[in-house]
Amino acid sequence: MQLQFNVIDADSHAQVHKDAFTSRMSAARFGERIPHLIETDEGHQRWIVNGKRVSDSGVSNCPAVMDDHFRTRQPQRWEEVPAPVYDPLARLRVMDEDGVDVEVLFPNPPIQGAAFLQGDAEFELACVRAYNDAMFEWRRASDRYVPLGLIPYLSGAAVAAAEVERIAQLGMRGIDVVAEPGIVAHPGQIFLSSFAEEAAHIPHFSDPGWDPLWAACQANAISIHWHVNGQLPLPVPRWPAYTLGQNRVLVPGPICTMMAQFIPHLLFSGVLERFPRLQWVLTETGMGFIQYIVEACDREWERMRLWSEGILTRPSELLRRQLYGTVWYEQNGIKSRAVLGCDRIMFQVDYPHNTSIYPRTHQAIETVLAGLPQAEREAILWRNAARLYGLQISE
Repeated sequence: MQLQFNVIDADSHAQVHKDAFTSRMSAARFGERIPHLIETDEGHQRWIVNGKRVSDSGVSNCPAVMDDHFRTRQPQRWEEVPAPVYDPLARLRVMDEDGVDVEVLFPNPPIQGAAFLQGDAEFELACVRAYNDAMFEWRRASDRYVPLGLIPYLSGAAVAAAEVERIAQLGMRGIDVVAEPGIVAHPGQIFLSSFAEEAAHIPHFSDPGWDPLWAACQANAISIHWHVNGQLPLPVPRWPAYTLGQNRVLVPGPICTMMAQFIPHLLFSGVLERFPRLQWVLTETGMGFIQYIVEACDREWERMRLWSEGILTRPSELLRRQLYGTVWYEQNGIKSRAVLGCDRIMFQVDYPHNTSIYPRTHQAIETVLAGLPQAEREAILWRNAARLYGLQISE
């Protein structure tokens, strides 16, 4: 692959087509449970999964391309969704206009929280496989896309590992996962309402029962991604009198707080020790909070002498070996780049979401990376992502 702009976007979003699931799942087996769009009394359309609406805001999360300065508008019908949001060939033209060579693609509706936890295990697996096959079509369309797959949770680690093996054979190089499936799938969350019994059997992230999944990822060079808050719930309730704008601005700041709470689980569960080649990626969280987490975990590891309990490696060394972070508009975060190292940071655009730096990606690059040596700029903008995702770049 020849880069034209020297930018690999480590986090943007692709919208599956409205027929992605109905064309790939058995109507005889699943019927109206299959994810699809329905008409509402208000003349809108909404995604439903297993008979339940998954969002009331619109049919696609793409406010950055809806000709709305404040980026609060969502398309209410499928025909309102701009083609570059769901059409890989149309997206290529947008990437060229914005100066982006490659996009790593995360989900958009109807996926809620990187998972299909609205139904039973068989239904969940069918949805996951349909989604992964639909996203692989982006890769077929162009090698400028790196689509991330999803995994099932209700069937157990062995089935999840089998799906990793399958998508690895297709050529995918990463999966987007929830940080703690047992919490995300709790009936008090939006993802489940009547399947609490199955959700109750999902083991904690730290449980060695997930080792078959981690082993499959390590063996196939499949990196593991936590996006935004890893779909963990933020327990601070919103004041009901907030305006739409106030609700919007409440999101970006606290985004990192859930991962700040969860990274210690990654460090002290022993997962990184057991799978030393397994790579993890934090996206859309910024970098500023990582410095404190690293310092706090190093201190406690030493104070509690955790090497005597099997955590042999200093936490900061583990993270520098196995964690990638991302930056976009955050200028202070890049100042702490030495914590992970410049070979562990990637750049993101977040097209077409409301906090995206599109269509001024290169302006953001010059602001955020101002003053960095050329070697560090190249590492952050494309070399690290090319290495992680196995992209063959011609220089």
